[in-house]
Amino acid sequence: EDEQIVAEIMKRRFFPAFITHKTWEGFHFAGHEIRITEATDCYGAVVWPSALVLCYFLETNSKQYNLVDKNVIEIGAGTGLVSIVASLLGALVTATDLPELLGNLQHNVLHNTKLKSKHQPCVKELSWGIDLEKNFPKSSCHFDYVMAADVVYHHPFLDELLLTFDHLCKNDTVILWAMKFRLEKENQFVDRFQTLFDLEMISNFPSLNIALYKAMRKGRMKA
Repeated sequence: EDEQIVAEIMKRRFFPAFITHKTWEGFHFAGHEIRITEATDCYGAVVWPSALVLCYFLETNSKQYNLVDKNVIEIGAGTGLVSIVASLLGALVTATDLPELLGNLQHNVLHNTKLKSKHQPCVKELSWGIDLEKNFPKSSCHFDYVMAADVVYHHPFLDELLLTFDHLCKNDTVILWAMKFRLEKENQFVDRFQTLFDLEMISNFPSLNIALYKAMRKGRMKA
């Protein structure tokens, strides 16, 4: 079953028939053809399999996780694929990443959602753990969903990442997080994450070494 679903997920990706001056990949999600411009010199400007897993889940579970008119923020949005799919599914999306990635992120989001989405997505800078209250004040920012795909890997900002999750989540915020398991140090982040949040694995793909989690603040998952 794992391999069958993974094959279905990967079939959503296509490549240009001819070599062009721009590096891009194509994807079929939410009834649309999505073209993503990439840059191979930066981790954040490449579409990783975890993003495809999360997009596939959003599309195939759109009744249970109805995104229409929901406030969604994606952290570490990278190329913007997850934010684009969430927007095409009706969400009011804020796509965030580091300053150096915003140009490509803005291009992809605008190109793939203009005149196609109910709400025009917003692209905004978010450096994990920095100026969170200034840029996302708790008094005025309420997100129904926080989405993240492959944000845990070999980088020195895991403390800041946990702080960012904590800041963005209210009691009723749902986190949808796709994670590829790599090294033990990064995998330990899951244990630390669970000091603040209840965590439920909702999909698992051993052939990709990727798990998809749902999380909420402790004590709120069944409330």
